[in-house]
Amino acid sequence: MLKKERYAAFINHFSENMPVAETELRYDDPFQLLVAVVLSAQCTDKRVNIVTEALFRDFPTPEHLASSHFDELFPYIKSISYPNNKTKHLLGLGKMLVEDFNSQVPSTVEELVKLPGVGRKTANVITSVVWNQPNMAVDTHVFRVSKRLGLVTQTAKTPLEVEKQLIRHIPEQYVHVAHHWLILHGRYTCLARTPKCQECSITHLCRYFEKNQGVNLKSKKA
Repeated sequence: MLKKERYAAFINHFSENMPVAETELRYDDPFQLLVAVVLSAQCTDKRVNIVTEALFRDFPTPEHLASSHFDELFPYIKSISYPNNKTKHLLGLGKMLVEDFNSQVPSTVEELVKLPGVGRKTANVITSVVWNQPNMAVDTHVFRVSKRLGLVTQTAKTPLEVEKQLIRHIPEQYVHVAHHWLILHGRYTCLARTPKCQECSITHLCRYFEKNQGVNLKSKKA
């Protein structure tokens, strides 16, 4: 299967079977999503959603974070991974939003990465989820699944390399939703240690399945 055909099969499958794919983080506005994504680094969305229920109730705006302090904020997120650093990031993030961005979440990757705790992946998530910009956030799921499927080359060693290859081949109108397709497929089917190949509906385009299951995809397709 040519790469062009593989991408077409990937998009066709998920367009038909998962036309609506969204983040599992709970939020009501761009500020809440930004906070949730910062907290989600190396932590499950489930845990983040538990924590943010009280956090968003008591810190609903950038101003609330900006006027807080470490000992006040830390107890809310102490069950999150790396709570010390993330507490400091949120405090700095709140202050910068208030002082530099008029309390508004910026809409470009270039501006977002200036915020404490916000890297390229987080910035891509915010811009794609909130504004449907054609930006591809590459987390561990996207990195793993895109390589297993054969959407990107095995020589792609960094998230940025994977991001660039995916952006190059996925039509612009699908980029923001393809991010969620890859994440959700990796989270529930294409697991890191024990992928559920027997339950997977896209083995016909998967190089990992072809290699590890001894399946000739061309003959299977025929």
